[in-house]
Amino acid sequence: MLYAVIGVLAAVCVLLTIKIVLMRRSAREIISQLDRILSEDTNAVIGITSSDKTMRALAAELDRRLRQLRREQLRYINGDRELKEAVTNISHDLRTPLTAIMGYLDMMKRCELPDQVRDYLAIIEERANAMKQLTEELFRYSVLLSSEGTPDAVPTDVGKALEESILSHYAALKARGIVPEVEICEKKIIRELDPAALSRVFSNLFSNALKYSSGDLSITLAEPCIITFSNSAPGLGTTQVERLFDRFYTVEAARTGTGLGLAIAKNFVEKMGGSIMAKLEGERLAIVIEL
Repeated sequence: MLYAVIGVLAAVCVLLTIKIVLMRRSAREIISQLDRILSEDTNAVIGITSSDKTMRALAAELDRRLRQLRREQLRYINGDRELKEAVTNISHDLRTPLTAIMGYLDMMKRCELPDQVRDYLAIIEERANAMKQLTEELFRYSVLLSSEGTPDAVPTDVGKALEESILSHYAALKARGIVPEVEICEKKIIRELDPAALSRVFSNLFSNALKYSSGDLSITLAEPCIITFSNSAPGLGTTQVERLFDRFYTVEAARTGTGLGLAIAKNFVEKMGGSIMAKLEGERLAIVIEL
């Protein structure tokens, strides 16, 4: 009797071992095929050699979820493409009438007009220039999004590019009463970058400082290649800082902005293989780029 019980238990152990081995093999098959399906653009389904009902049900459920994921992904891709095309078309369509408006304003300024009318024209011109700038920003961003390539990289002196950008924006900073504190490391830092893209990143950071700074700006370049723009930003909260790189997001104080400047900077930095982040240190906003 004892031997019979032992024999039954041994047979059960063997069957359970075989069952576990087969289930482990099925799990490995599922994992392998799932990795391949997720990494490739394919409509393949998960197939397993096991006849176990539970494992086959698992594979079928994963297939169903994958089909649903593909549908959602396709809808997102199509919607994103349509949005990019719409933004490009709208921004392009706005440029033509704005150019005409600026031309007519220039012609009107040359006419003999009462002082009050000239004051009105000056206000209209100021608003038209602001709208033109926003439209150009929107157009450039739409073009950037539609471009799937990476910037052309050449050996670039980051310190020299930063110095040139500071000089080109010095007049605008001075007009706002901002005298930047600059600290650039003595060692020449060379990186494989697109100079035009890097210049655009710096330009957008200066524009951001002009909007948000309460009167100061600190710019540093440290080894290995870390660029920091820091300025006082009282009233700026942590939640707002976390969203600064979101496209179309604007802090309430900057109502004339498109919310695209930092989004464009982030896109360029990441395409050049770098990283960019914003952090709040007390009442100071610091934007840090690492290349």
